[in-house]
Amino acid sequence: MKRILALLMATVLVLVALTGCGAGDAGEKTIAVVAKGESHAFWQSVKAGAEAAGEKYGYKITFRGPASESAKDLPSQMEMVQTALSNNAAAIVLGTIGEGFVDMLSQAKDSNIPVVQFDSGIWAKDIEALDAAGKNPIVSSVATSNYLAANLVAEKFFEAIKEDIAAADKYIVGVIQHDETQTGIDRAGGLIDKFKELADVDAATKGKVVIEHEIKPGDADNAYKAALEALAEKNANAIFMTNEGVVKQVYDAIGAAGSKYDAIKFAGYDAGTKQIEWMKKTEGPKLVGSVAQDSFQIGYQAVEQAVMALEGKEITEKVDISGAWWNAENVDEMIKNNLVYEG
Repeated sequence: MKRILALLMATVLVLVALTGCGAGDAGEKTIAVVAKGESHAFWQSVKAGAEAAGEKYGYKITFRGPASESAKDLPSQMEMVQTALSNNAAAIVLGTIGEGFVDMLSQAKDSNIPVVQFDSGIWAKDIEALDAAGKNPIVSSVATSNYLAANLVAEKFFEAIKEDIAAADKYIVGVIQHDETQTGIDRAGGLIDKFKELADVDAATKGKVVIEHEIKPGDADNAYKAALEALAEKNANAIFMTNEGVVKQVYDAIGAAGSKYDAIKFAGYDAGTKQIEWMKKTEGPKLVGSVAQDSFQIGYQAVEQAVMALEGKEITEKVDISGAWWNAENVDEMIKNNLVYEG
């Protein structure tokens, strides 16, 4: 009887051990993606890309994001990251909406959890603190190069309005920057720097371009509409809008303003239903074109780099996702190819 009881106890212990190993293995096969949002069409496309990569490589993907990208939802996003750590995620793919993640990311480093930053990534001050402490778990950065994408807008926009600039004594280009994050800074700076460069090397436009820059902390209280009005007061001839939120608010404002803004030419960033509608319009203020992010590839390649880290394969430390220029001529093709999203 003692021998039988000993065998039974041994069997139970083995089963418990095996069960524990199984749970651990399942946890190790999970990659937690914490984005800056979840419901918007852009993030749904990012999610689709992340899940496609997870399916290809055999990893479970969890995808979460706060209700908005504003500071008020920062505690919610922090909780999501902490939950990923508590659930023993094998890797974390992360783009933060603010500072304050140093302790959690240090914990990831101590637990050998690789982190891939994506989209606008993790704020610079947090990264500086992690580097100073030798606790930086970030193995790769995956994103559209906001600066280079804005360079592309500058090239296409300049090409479209070059003759107008040449014919003017002074030509005012306005920029509406959607927020004060690095994303907003890079998009505005990329347009301004490249546009100035292009205008200054062309004899017909040199010395004629003046940049007027409106920087807003967010879209509350019709901030972008106010920026549009301010630029119109400064006699702006052309305006670049640094994200979809700006485009939406400006589009609504010009729709309610009659012919007030008809002489201004616009360029945008990102996509969305209203921007597509504006692009296809043949009357009123002209939306010359916009640059789209490949949101599906952002999600896909961020998860792919996490997999490379987990499996000890070659990691690409910086993955630049190229932007694509779209306008009235190629909009339908871009939608078909999932580069321009509706919603």
